[in-house]
Formats: sequence, structure tokens, C-alpha cells
Amino acid sequence: MTDSPRAPIDALMIAVPRFRAEVVRGASLPAFVGARAVVGSAADCELRIEERTVSRYHAELSAAPQGIRVRDLGSTNGVVSEGVRLVDAVVPAGTLLELGDVALRVDDTSADREPLPSMDQLGDLVAQGATMRRLLDRAARAAQSDASAWIVGEPGSGKELVARTLHALGPRAQGPFVVVDCGALWGGLVQSELFGHERGAFTDAIDRRIGAFERARGGTLFLDDLGALPAEVQPTLLGALERRRGRRLGGRDEIDYDVRVIASAQRDPRRDVNEGRLRLDLYYRLAVVRLEVPPLRERLDDLPALVERFLRDAGHGPSHPLMRPERLAALESRDWPGNVRELRNAIESALALEELAEDHDTDTAPPAEPMTAAALLESLAERPYKEARAMFARAFEEAYVADLERRAGDNVSRAARLAGLDRSQLRQIRARVRGR
Repeated sequence: MTDSPRAPIDALMIAVPRFRAEVVRGASLPAFVGARAVVGSAADCELRIEERTVSRYHAELSAAPQGIRVRDLGSTNGVVSEGVRLVDAVVPAGTLLELGDVALRVDDTSADREPLPSMDQLGDLVAQGATMRRLLDRAARAAQSDASAWIVGEPGSGKELVARTLHALGPRAQGPFVVVDCGALWGGLVQSELFGHERGAFTDAIDRRIGAFERARGGTLFLDDLGALPAEVQPTLLGALERRRGRRLGGRDEIDYDVRVIASAQRDPRRDVNEGRLRLDLYYRLAVVRLEVPPLRERLDDLPALVERFLRDAGHGPSHPLMRPERLAALESRDWPGNVRELRNAIESALALEELAEDHDTDTAPPAEPMTAAALLESLAERPYKEARAMFARAFEEAYVADLERRAGDNVSRAARLAGLDRSQLRQIRARVRGR
């Protein structure tokens, strides 16, 4: 990992689209102009609407090339346009959105010109496009502080690498970097893993265990997949973060916690706040710095740099055949549901087999038969929790898509409406299911 950021080119000016969102009915008529905003009643929302039918974090609006992207954040009353509930969609300028009893109109504004951040590498993170360069710029500044951070991104997008970069370039770089996979633990095991336990604290506690907070002393504690943390453990975690002290299970003495905490989640934690799965005060405590890692399909400008990095890691130079324009074009045409991890695996596979596997036409491949409930339960027996949960999620997705296609027939638009998705989202899910 390099010791300092690299900025090899001069800053360029780029056009940044903006939008205007204005409340036209049902509240005090606030307005917002910018590139991205969260609408809701919470104090940290860019467009705050204090109205009882508006959720804390109701929706996220962002400027998009074709209009304004509207993403519901798991709100209670949803986002409705012309009688259709929107989950994740791009709407044209002039669209009226209904958020509970509030009506909101969104319009385009003229794009502003801003300098493109010049940083194209930060530690092991690489970037060429504007989206990822902005993330690197924010991460470089966040690395210099000791504030808690929350990293959001799809599986395989690089959340842990971002966390390791914050640690490696920060004031705690000489300390340990400890990872706790919250999605692989449950019940008392979570508290034992986080805080440790004394011998005899519970039935299976035959030895003392040092918890992750203690093991990370002087360094960074990375709480991966924090969205899976049980609700009963959240108050204890919040207390440890607030007081920077805690006890092992079954222990009497308090232990100082000198750590920086970085959390990650696969889905927006504001959804979990709305749905009551995540305490609002815990979210505030951890999301002092918020970093969002874009999926690979939204940062395809970075794909050549990523391929070059993976080739270099394997001992190959930039003249390798995989860097040829036609090969890169073939890679850029894929959906990459597994994100950067899937791309790295594809490159490693191509190097091992001396070929690049062709991307199958997932729109025409016959779907696999969904697993029955009885077969699923039998297959989950005696498997580790995280593996069983992943299998259950896959089986649900396969069964849901099969039933959705049965109800909608060959009409993709009807299927998207029935599922509450836009067409691009549905296509990605279908491709993922059919590619299994």
C-alpha cells in the first residue's frame, strides 16, 4: 500500500447537474437546490420536512443524466407519482412527488462547473471517473481524523478496502486493524466477540476471551455488516461508544476502549432507522463521516484502471492482452452484480485459464428451477449461520423472480411495476438469478 495519495494530472472542470426540489403542498414550503439531498423529518436531512406523514429519512433525490433519481429509503408512506409508488426510479423535470400528505415538485436547473478531483489513487484504491475521485477525496480527508465512519456499499464494492485505507493513512496506522463480521454472529456471541467474556460467564465460557474492542486498542475496529447487529446488542454498543469504556461479560472491572470505529452496511442504514432495526442515536454516533462506495456498474470509467491494477498484482504489465480495447469493452458491457470482487475473480480466472470467459446472454438463458421450501430447510441443516443466510436469500430471490415472471409473462414493464422496481433494477436481479 502506498504511503501517500497520488495526483498525476491537473484538475479539470466538469459539469455537475443540479436539481431543484420544492414543497408545494402540506408543509412550510422549504426548497433545495443541489446535486443530492435526503428528504425527511430528521435533523440532518438536506431537505427537512417536519410533518407527521414524512419519515425520518423518507427519500434520496439526486441529479441524473435523464432527470432526477428518486430512491425511497424504506419510508412508511412511500413516494408516489401519478398513483405509482416509486422505489428507485428516474423521473423527468416537473414531476410532482407525494410523500404522505406532502407534495414535492422536482425540476432541473443549470449544471454548475466544478473542478474534477485530481486524486486517482489513495492507498490501494484507484479511480478515473468523477464519482470515485470524489470518494477518494473525501476518504483522504476522513483518514486524517479519528471520527467514527460509516461506509455503505453493495457486496463486493470494496467497503473493507476503504476502511483499511482510512486506517493505513490515519493517525492510528501503527495500531491493529480488527474486523468483526456482525452478519456471522448472533445473540450472546455478538457481545462476547465485541466485549469479551470471563471464564464461567455462560455455559460454554471455559476460558477468558478478549473482545474486539480490547484487541483493537490503539487502532481501528471495523464492524462489517453492522446492519445485521441484533437490536438487543445495540444499546450496549452505543454505551461503549459514548463512554469509551465497557466490561467483559461476567466481569466487574471496566476497560478503556481506545479505538476508532468504522462500520459498514450493504444497504442504506437510514432504511434500518425507518424500519426500527437500527437505533437513530447509534446511527448518529457512527455516521460522523459517511462514505458511499458506488457499485461497479456506476463507475465503469474506473474499470481499465482496476484491470491494470489486478494485472500488476499478478505480475503482468499494461501491455497484457486483457488491456486491449476490445477486451475492456467486453468487460464494460457486463452488469457485474458482484462488483469489484467479481471483476478481480474474472481477471484471476482469465489469467489462470489464459482466456477470458465469455459473458453469457443472461436475458435468454433459461432460469434455474427455484428450490422448494422443504429442500431449502434440509440444505440449511448444520451449515454456518452466514452461509445459511446467504443460501436462504438466494433461494428467496430465485423463487420471487420465477413467480414474478409467471404473473407478468413477457412484459418487463408490468413485472417491474408488480415488484416496485424500475426496469434496470429488475434486469440486474434477473441476470443475477439466471447466472447462478
